[in-house]
Amino acid sequence: MLKRKREEKELRTAQVSDLCRRRLLGYADSFHELARSYDREFVPETDDRETVLAQRRLWESRQIISGHLDEMAKIMTEAACEVLSFCPMEGKKKRLLVQALAEEGIQVEAPHYLPREDGRQALVLTMSAQRGKVSVEDAADMVSVLLDKRLCPASSAPYVVEPTPQSFVLEEETRFLAITGFSKAVKEDEEVSGDNYAVVESEKGRVTVMLSDGTGSGERAGKDSEQVLDLMEKMLEAGYDIDAAIGMVNTALFAAGEDINHPTLDICDIDLYSGSCKLRKVGGAATFLKRGQEVEQMVMGNLPLGVFGQMEILPVERKLRDGDYLVMVSDGVVDAFGTEYENTMGSVIAGIQDHSPAEIADRLLRLALCASGGRIRDDMTIGVVGIWETYTADRRNLQ
Repeated sequence: MLKRKREEKELRTAQVSDLCRRRLLGYADSFHELARSYDREFVPETDDRETVLAQRRLWESRQIISGHLDEMAKIMTEAACEVLSFCPMEGKKKRLLVQALAEEGIQVEAPHYLPREDGRQALVLTMSAQRGKVSVEDAADMVSVLLDKRLCPASSAPYVVEPTPQSFVLEEETRFLAITGFSKAVKEDEEVSGDNYAVVESEKGRVTVMLSDGTGSGERAGKDSEQVLDLMEKMLEAGYDIDAAIGMVNTALFAAGEDINHPTLDICDIDLYSGSCKLRKVGGAATFLKRGQEVEQMVMGNLPLGVFGQMEILPVERKLRDGDYLVMVSDGVVDAFGTEYENTMGSVIAGIQDHSPAEIADRLLRLALCASGGRIRDDMTIGVVGIWETYTADRRNLQ
């Protein structure tokens, strides 16, 4: 009996199969060797200035390709070597969980813990509904009560517990809750906005809000900014680091060599467990942090995507507090407030008393239209991210 208890407390591991691991590592070695074939010192082959400049540009392009190949090799190696540690649930808790959910018509199998960062634990279990279908949110609430720990479904978890058994991951509830709201206005005489935005949620308690402003306005600009966000979303979901993803998108646009395709990219990445926020701007307009009546403007002088083959993005980091708002805007909003937009927009944002991010975005857009005399000379997009500590959000019943 004691031996069995010791075994249940042991930390167990799982990883990809040997065959899959060997194949991934083989792919990684191939990409790494291919990267090395591009990685060589630049030595001019002639004294002709124009030829040297052309050779230099070609060499720089090869260095960029080398860096991206190395990044892909790194991701493959990490995937191949990833070891998933898990710990079976204690016998008493397991029996309580299985019996209590069975009374609610939910069959539970193989519950176990997954260690996360900062001492957190996720719960992984297989569930199937015996009587109709059950919302995974409701199931997570039941489990939270039984284990006396606030748990919520991971972003990749199925939405419904169905009769067919499915695996579910329940994460510890984050300390902070982020709610977003957006408001847009299309440039007059245009039917399609050149601005686009996206919100990406990961299982690791992160929310990434992105805003892209295409060059010019209209359908072409809209497609360009949409393409940038689509590429960013796919790479982030594939496991790319944000800076590496930006670099690859930038390289793709630079290699295309189109002088009229230089979208901006504004990224707000928030860790909902710690409350830390990192802003990255590639030609994006200013972002404003509203904390009560105080407003801080954050702006960086980077050029848009595709202008240079390589760029260095230095993120601006802030620690967020309960009740903070981040206001992201496109160039059209800034232009509406005129050349003194820094002071004007700061005062306007400070005076807004609304609490809902959507209402704040709508109000700020109306104020921008008033400031421009009702004219929409460029696409306007406003994104607002509201941050609340979870217990405060529950008390206010925020929507």
